[in-house]
Amino acid sequence: MLEILYQDDALIAVNKPANLAVHRSKMVGNAEEFLIDQLREQIGDSVYLAHRLDRATSGVLLVARSRDVAAALGEQFMGRHVHKHYLVVVRGWPEPAEGVIDYALPGSRETGPRREARTHYQRLATIEVPIALGRYPQQRYALVLAEPESGRFRQIRKHLAHIHHPVVGDCQHGRGDHNRLYKQHFGCHRMLLHAWRIRFAHPVSGAPMQVEAPLDRAFADLLQRFGWRVPAAE
Repeated sequence: MLEILYQDDALIAVNKPANLAVHRSKMVGNAEEFLIDQLREQIGDSVYLAHRLDRATSGVLLVARSRDVAAALGEQFMGRHVHKHYLVVVRGWPEPAEGVIDYALPGSRETGPRREARTHYQRLATIEVPIALGRYPQQRYALVLAEPESGRFRQIRKHLAHIHHPVVGDCQHGRGDHNRLYKQHFGCHRMLLHAWRIRFAHPVSGAPMQVEAPLDRAFADLLQRFGWRVPAAE
């Protein structure tokens, strides 16, 4: 059963599990299960995607209950009126502790034209673990809050890799040695990127909405192990 965070006659907010593809596409390879199909069966009604999350990413996903609502939400996303906050664990300690990554990105095809893309980030917590890897006897990691202005393909993952602080568990843009470290020493087998909070206007009433998605067990256990805390709700 999918965890439903909010539901009314117009839309549903779901806490998407990590490693569950949202819908059928060439990008998800050999996936056999899809969130949109599971949700349709769970509520017994038609649903329509308003936006998407990468297969490996967890967190808040908005799903419309009609095509009109999906279109209205899509306009908010395209107009950059939706504010998204992600929690992410990265290799290293980003410096400065707060900043903006301004780096144009292509679409799903790396050879395609690049379009402007900006991601705000804030370093929330850091840790140094006494595990040797390569030429370093200790490894540094940080918990980061990321807020993308746009919604380019894999934007947060690519932007953090661009500043040499890749997302832990990212197989495409991350570091395989650090990903293996997390599996071997921390039992963590997922990418540590979570769509934590989303703010938008209700597509029917116009009322301001905020939905937060709790972390799954693997992510939450890691934060507890490191002594890190999720920011307090605003």
